[in-house]
Amino acid sequence: MQPDPLQLLRSRRYVQLLVLAALLGVPVSAAAYGFLKLIAWLQGALFTDLPEGLGFDAPPTWWPLPILTLSGLLTALAIRHLPGTGGHSPADGFKTTGALPPRELPGVLLAALATLSFGVVVGPEAPLILIGSGLGVLAVRLAKKDAPDQAATVVAAAGSFAAISSLLGSPIVGAFLLLEAVGLGGPMLGVVLVPGLLAAGVGTLVFIGLDSLTGFGTFSLAVPGLPPFDRPTGAMFAWAIAFGLVAPFIGRGIQLLALAVRPHVERRMVLLMPVLGLVIAGLAIGFAEATSHDASDVLFSGQEALGPLIGSAAGWSVGALLLLMLCKGLAYALSLSSFRGGPVFPAMYIGAAGGVPASDPLRPSLRRTSSHPGDVGSPAGVSVPPRSRSSSSSRTASAPTPRSKVASPAPPSGWRAMRVLDVLFVDRDGQTSDLFAAALRSRREARSSCWGDAAATVFTSGHSTLRVRP
Repeated sequence: MQPDPLQLLRSRRYVQLLVLAALLGVPVSAAAYGFLKLIAWLQGALFTDLPEGLGFDAPPTWWPLPILTLSGLLTALAIRHLPGTGGHSPADGFKTTGALPPRELPGVLLAALATLSFGVVVGPEAPLILIGSGLGVLAVRLAKKDAPDQAATVVAAAGSFAAISSLLGSPIVGAFLLLEAVGLGGPMLGVVLVPGLLAAGVGTLVFIGLDSLTGFGTFSLAVPGLPPFDRPTGAMFAWAIAFGLVAPFIGRGIQLLALAVRPHVERRMVLLMPVLGLVIAGLAIGFAEATSHDASDVLFSGQEALGPLIGSAAGWSVGALLLLMLCKGLAYALSLSSFRGGPVFPAMYIGAAGGVPASDPLRPSLRRTSSHPGDVGSPAGVSVPPRSRSSSSSRTASAPTPRSKVASPAPPSGWRAMRVLDVLFVDRDGQTSDLFAAALRSRREARSSCWGDAAATVFTSGHSTLRVRP
């Protein structure tokens, strides 16, 4: 018979659990910090240091192909041959499956490293929760071998709280996300919540302290440089309602695709997961070839890239953002189907990519200019692979110029079609992809024949005013 949760809250044993949770928060959060730093180091080694060591000046365009293929193979081997299944499948959503047996920790750790370090489109939150849970159970077993299962469950939850305490920017946010995943309610909520919040608070302090000592960062979700927010408007509420109606269908479609792919891959995981890696890499390379942005915008979880995406919104065209949502959404679905990681950060990144075009007419102050529109989206120190932008230097942004009231000659018949390409594929700071360079040259010739050798012509591209010399 299970003990009454209210009686447990009043017992001396519960006080001991609180002390254990506080003490456990220190090593678990330190282990989580080291895990995140190891992932960041491996990403830099695989996508930056290794190509340079092989003699490349920059990572070649095809570089993600062997990296993602190897990721699929290593992840499949960890799932198949180590105890457990490397954690739960992220295609089932963000959830927990109870306390993790300590013997399954190596499988979770290696499967997560093989997934996250190699650029697969999932986040670190699910592996961190499982690592914290497994370490919590291990601590209880080491402290008292005959400890009741309920005590092991509470301490395992506290370990999970500590592991993700700083990941989402606040221990409170991580705590409520974890409670939602566990599905606790009623009296048991208080039993788990108090030691969990205590461990999360200790874990946050440990993350901050380790950042101060090492300078590696807090590995926390952050969007720096946001402008002051005055007040909500009716248009903002309208956009919020629109996104709230559309986003669930997009998210559910991604999940259904992942669930449809998963049973086919599970039967021959070692053979087919490298193929999934190839497809994910192909989506990233295709996006990079079609735009002036990097393959890393499609790869990785998007946790580190969310701030640069929002801060460099002016460097993105509507067409590039739509293509980013498509490619990253497909890569996200394939990653969810068989790899091991969390589903939260890629979903946030895709949602942000959809919200960037809507932000300009609402908040002009949200626009940001960047020195290079393609240099967004990759983890710190990682660029996968850089794109040549020599062809995109034909136009430079200038201060807005008032429109002249003098009537202009009618534009050529092909101008309207070229204007559509301009709106969709020309970045709002004047940069454009190689794919449409020839089209833009044709447009400039058409404008030159119509207006002659004008010193400069001002027109609107996206939401900014640009000066173009024919």
